[in-house]
Amino acid sequence: MGNTTCKIISIITPDKLVLPGLWFGPDKPQRVIIFIHGLSSNAFSGHDLVLPLVDASTTVITFNNRGNGKIVRMKKVDKRKKRGYSSRILGETHEVFTECVEDIQGAVDYVEAQGESEIYLVGHSTGSHKSVYYVSRKNNQKRIKGVVLLSPLSDYADALHQDKNKTLPRVVTYAKDLVQQGKAHELLPLTIWPMMHDAQRFLSLYTPNSEEEIFCYCQANKIPTTFRKIIIPQLVVLGEKDEFRNRPIKKIEHWFEKNIRSKVNRIVIIPNATHSFFNHEDEVVHHIKAFIQNNSL
Repeated sequence: MGNTTCKIISIITPDKLVLPGLWFGPDKPQRVIIFIHGLSSNAFSGHDLVLPLVDASTTVITFNNRGNGKIVRMKKVDKRKKRGYSSRILGETHEVFTECVEDIQGAVDYVEAQGESEIYLVGHSTGSHKSVYYVSRKNNQKRIKGVVLLSPLSDYADALHQDKNKTLPRVVTYAKDLVQQGKAHELLPLTIWPMMHDAQRFLSLYTPNSEEEIFCYCQANKIPTTFRKIIIPQLVVLGEKDEFRNRPIKKIEHWFEKNIRSKVNRIVIIPNATHSFFNHEDEVVHHIKAFIQNNSL
């Protein structure tokens, strides 16, 4: 990978947010893989998982979505301002999950502006939720060739699993009260919740009926409507030892087998791998390459 060409790119979303990114590979590829990073991550993460996919016909782009870092100030194009831009305070703490559609659309628009290419979405962790949500909402299943979901686990399921003292309901009530008072972006006190989240972000991550609770395997009677909308080819990759699982990974695999609606699909468990697939990247890359190759035939 030492000879892979790289250039800095700037993605403008439909709502005019400026997302810095990196373009790895040829300028006019046959296909482009758009990598969607996970919660609080950034454009520099996940390279061991996706950069080996770069070749003479394949480009990979990574970029900062509005959930990068904990609390970040991001530029927004604003011609009313003398300097040409304003800003928003975002990051994992303050991002609004449903706005992920804007981020991914900006990346897709950028790729399409470079010329005709096959586009694949590869989402890791929360990036998997965002990839599914985008494809289900934007009627873009004809524009996206396929989607790869890496470690697509439920934050709500993990929160329930970790809530040994049964404090989650109390925090949910507190957060809902803030939202009702018009304080959706007020931070939750660290004395009641150890993670830095504002009220609406907390409710999005850790309540059963939020738009973000897409992989709802901890709710026996809930139909995963958003996930079932996806009919384009899918590859799901799970780590056997994922630290955020609330049950044996085989049971989560079974949930995906039951609910996936893509005619072309594959669900893979990487033995002994954790959530990040550290030291198992080669295995993940192998499965992604095979998925793309088979899908391109």
